[in-house]
Amino acid sequence: MLTILGFAMIATFLVLIMTKKMSPIAALVLIPALFCVAVGQGARLGDYVLDGVGNLAPTAAMLMFAIVYFGVMIDVGLFDPIVRAILRFCRADPMRIVVGTAVLAAIVSLDGDGSTTFMITVSAMYPLYKRLKMSLVVMTGVAATANGVMNTLPWGGPTARAATALKLDASEIFIPMIPALAVGLLAVFLLAYVLGRRERKRLGTLTLDEALVREPEQETVMAGAGGTGEDRPRQGSGGTGSADLTRDGDDDAEEFQGLDPNRSTLRPRLYWFNAGLTVALLTAMIMELLPIPVLFLLGAALALTVNFPRMPDQRARIAAHADNVLNVSGMVFAAAVFTGVLTGTGMVEHMADWVVGAVPDAMGPHMAVVTGLLSLPLTYFMSNDGFYFGVVPVLAEAGAAHGVSPLEIARASLAGQALHMSSPLVPAVYVLVGMAKVEFGDHTRFTVKWAVLTSLVVLGAGILFGTI
Repeated sequence: MLTILGFAMIATFLVLIMTKKMSPIAALVLIPALFCVAVGQGARLGDYVLDGVGNLAPTAAMLMFAIVYFGVMIDVGLFDPIVRAILRFCRADPMRIVVGTAVLAAIVSLDGDGSTTFMITVSAMYPLYKRLKMSLVVMTGVAATANGVMNTLPWGGPTARAATALKLDASEIFIPMIPALAVGLLAVFLLAYVLGRRERKRLGTLTLDEALVREPEQETVMAGAGGTGEDRPRQGSGGTGSADLTRDGDDDAEEFQGLDPNRSTLRPRLYWFNAGLTVALLTAMIMELLPIPVLFLLGAALALTVNFPRMPDQRARIAAHADNVLNVSGMVFAAAVFTGVLTGTGMVEHMADWVVGAVPDAMGPHMAVVTGLLSLPLTYFMSNDGFYFGVVPVLAEAGAAHGVSPLEIARASLAGQALHMSSPLVPAVYVLVGMAKVEFGDHTRFTVKWAVLTSLVVLGAGILFGTI
């Protein structure tokens, strides 16, 4: 019964948010509360919620102060050189912009933190998407999928969890998987190219200078997806095959520029201090010198104090990022209700046992492939902790009975991470959709199919290279 109710709860949640019948926060709170009562454990709802909040509180604290820290770093101009390089590559061409989104997300993902990746990627690319009237779910989908592949880095989380759960060395899991993961990343870039070509065909293309300089009465656009160089009069927002890039007012122009090169918050004299502080912070994270929430708390306090020594300026910077902090932290604590009920009632355990028990004995010699396939739905509907510490050891034990190495099981378990990063149980995805002003349901509908395809590419490449 708990198995059925667990799947029913997840399905109800996904249907409601994808059809926009409820907001994600409301669905994350009310749906599990109702199902908790339905299983006859309503009296323990408070305990389950507090347990969930306790487990996710460090994550919420990390996200809150990470948003402040990287928000300040964006304000003071730390990432401007990277952004300018990406923008020079993009040249207001939709295809280049989507590919640039994938490249930027992959590069920034090297720090192992999804929230950081999404904050920097959206801050850099959102103005271009918005001004060229490109699809924002393309941006969130490409960024999430690229980050999902890169999330398999040993310091990203899943690899370390798999190593801990199976008592293996993380390098033995990760290093042989590098070729398969590289193929997965190439698949993301190819996906970005295809989606970008589709956006280019829909909107047309301009150079970045044309997008910035042309006055409304002089505005023309480059024709078609092929970029033939023939100019024609602008057709307006309703025209087909053109990009509406006029300056409709100061607000629009400011929105397009995004990272304004003349903004008052820039601190060019402190550039190397901020770069050094960020490198030191990321190094401390990788070396685990202190808990990540503590590192971001100290980093945010130091960044604010040095860059904005005046109290009114500090308050202004905190206020500037307050919306993102509130939205994300609120979503994380709402997700704590969902995970608390799912775990506390025993639904997760029963669902995992049912899935493992449903695997036929004949599939035993192919348990690594089974693990890879199961990693897609299970890491989407479960937390990484639940999957790697609850399910993977059982799969590894079943595989060992048929001569399948635990290393193969561990490597295969990483295949679903491209999909996992769009799971409603991943706090960082709320940073992504919140900053991009995209409905979570829209992001889910668009991204899931591409993320599943990318995960299958990683799994197939792992099998082809003999590491799975």
